Amino acid sequence: MTVLFVSDLHLDAARPGITRLFLDFLAGEARSAEALYVLGDLFEAWVGDDDPGEPGASVCAALKSVADSGVPVFLMRGNRDFLYGQRMAERCGATLLPDPCVVDLHGVPTLLMHGDLLCTEDTAYQAFRRQVRDPAWQANFLAQPLAARQAFAAQARAASQQHQKGMSETITDVTPDAVDAVMARHGVTRLIHGHTHRPAIHALEIAGRRAQRIVLGDWYDQGSVLRLDGDGLRLEALAPAS
Repeated sequence: MTVLFVSDLHLDAARPGITRLFLDFLAGEARSAEALYVLGDLFEAWVGDDDPGEPGASVCAALKSVADSGVPVFLMRGNRDFLYGQRMAERCGATLLPDPCVVDLHGVPTLLMHGDLLCTEDTAYQAFRRQVRDPAWQANFLAQPLAARQAFAAQARAASQQHQKGMSETITDVTPDAVDAVMARHGVTRLIHGHTHRPAIHALEIAGRRAQRIVLGDWYDQGSVLRLDGDGLRLEALAPAS
């Protein structure tokens, strides 16, 4: 059977076509998978588990249906949906994964990450990440009215887009030394992550051993799915229906 990986869907009410593509994926291929992993940024923004809006409600219901069919569903927080809580996981029938974590995939210990922790050259973002991951900051934010949280998320998206303008690809991509260090620390020869929107399979050498770094693609214009089974892995595009 095949293990499926996706990330960086950035689902939003303004992009209904991509939401439909993902819902079709969940209603089809995902139901025959060995497991489904979503490695962060499933949504463009997540301001709390009490938000009943779309596309969150439909997507969570569809993920729950996949889980109820017998396929384990795993969710990892990303830089846009870091406020996932246990209520969100229960709505999806999913297990929340820490970032990073190591799982055994067909006999190969594999490190899973969202990927933003690897972009160490972007010091401004890393400072922001430390702020919003602080439990006290999150408790204060989640205590605010839903409308205020939604307004903050909109402002944060605009600020993020402005921050990235004019930045070099080197700064917004992973730092090779950070990749080497985290793989060596966890003793793995395979890393799967998203975040950078640069889908590729990279050959590496970690502590004298051959290794791989697989980068998942985003779902802005098409889907991106990593399929992994006993015969190997395939990183492939998933085109929207015409």
